[in-house]
Amino acid sequence: MADPVARAEMQIRRPPAEVFEAFADPAITSRFWFTRGSGRLEPGAQIRWDWDMYGFSAEVEVRHASPERIELSWSAYGAPTIIEWRFTPLADGTTFVSVANSGFSGSDSEKVKTALDATEGFAFVLAGAKAWLEHGIALNLVRDRFPQGLPPA
Repeated sequence: MADPVARAEMQIRRPPAEVFEAFADPAITSRFWFTRGSGRLEPGAQIRWDWDMYGFSAEVEVRHASPERIELSWSAYGAPTIIEWRFTPLADGTTFVSVANSGFSGSDSEKVKTALDATEGFAFVLAGAKAWLEHGIALNLVRDRFPQGLPPA
């Protein structure tokens, strides 16, 4: 079995540089994903993202950050995994955002479960980013996903 990869994709009706900035700048990202980030996504940066509503945090190492692509390693699922965002410009001036999370550890069934959970999470993140960037609406999708707190691992 090939290792699973979590994928989510969505068109966001904003220019690529603006969409990139929404993920690079924690003041913007906190409007649709995590509660707070310790710094901007820049190559070589070591960042901490916090989800205060869940008492959860992830350590992030930025490997690449440009208006075309962000790549980082993070520890949200135990052993570090790789996340890559691609910001593809479309002819109408909007952006097609692709996110892929790979490198899950554990048994085959554990890898599949983690990839499915990550796919769901990144779908919420992209939908939240779309609502915020296109309409200025904070949907609270990530915050409201587990109103009783994170389920047991």
